[in-house]
Parts: sequence; C-alpha cells; structure tokens
Amino acid sequence: MTKKIIATNPVAKRNYTITDTIEAGIVLTGTEIKSIRNGKVNLKDSYANIKNGEVFIYSMHISPYEQGNIFNKDPLRDRKLLLNRREINKLVGLIKQKGYTLVPMNLYFSGNFIKLELGIGKGKKLYDKREDIAKKDAEIRMKKQSARY
Repeated sequence: MTKKIIATNPVAKRNYTITDTIEAGIVLTGTEIKSIRNGKVNLKDSYANIKNGEVFIYSMHISPYEQGNIFNKDPLRDRKLLLNRREINKLVGLIKQKGYTLVPMNLYFSGNFIKLELGIGKGKKLYDKREDIAKKDAEIRMKKQSARY
C-alpha cells in the first residue's frame, strides 16, 4: 500500500532520538478529514500521551474547513488514536522508562485511511544536537569535495 505523506513534524528528529515507530489510526470528524485533504494540518507542537488506557494526541492543529460552518470542531482538540490493547501495553512499558516519550512523526494516507506514525523517543541534550549538526556539516563538506574532483 502506498503512503502519501500529508504532514511531518519538523522538530521530531531534531529534538528526540527516535528508537522505535508505530502506526496508529486517528479518530476524526468529516470536516477535519476534508481540511486534512487540503493539507491544512500542523504537527509541530503536538505530542501524544496515554490516559486511562487510551492514547491521545494533543495540540495537533487542523485548520477549520472553510465550508464546514457549524460542523467544524476546535482546531486544537484532543484526538483519540486507534491502537489495539497489545500495542498500548507495549507503549506503556516503554514510556515508563526514564526519559521516553511519544512523538508524532508523520501524518499520511494509507489507502483511504489517515494514519499517524508515532515515534518512541528520548529527548536530546544540547550537546547531542550540536553533534548531529557537526555530522551534517561534515557530510555536506565531503559531498562538495567529491563534486570538485
């Protein structure tokens, strides 16, 4: 099945070391789906958490649909993620470890369904971020050097 990426989280890989990913469905209303199809969704400040044995995504901004009138929902409302019990139990075990969190990575179409890729990650320290920037700079310099010769 093909994946058509709708939105990505630009700060996810910069601020977290992602150790594992998991695919989850998401509960949406009709006007939210139409707005997502128009590409009006933002994952930048969003995060996921487990509450009462269910997984929710918080602060995912879906702009109101222009023709939605009274059926539009709050753009920043909490949305439930669809995972089976075994996957939720696995996530609970990983989250209880010190420093791990659920980070939304990508929102994409999988067939006719909208899926969210959740990353299980650990927050990077400032020196880790500097190390990553140094590696990227070194790779760019090596590419430029090889292009010259």
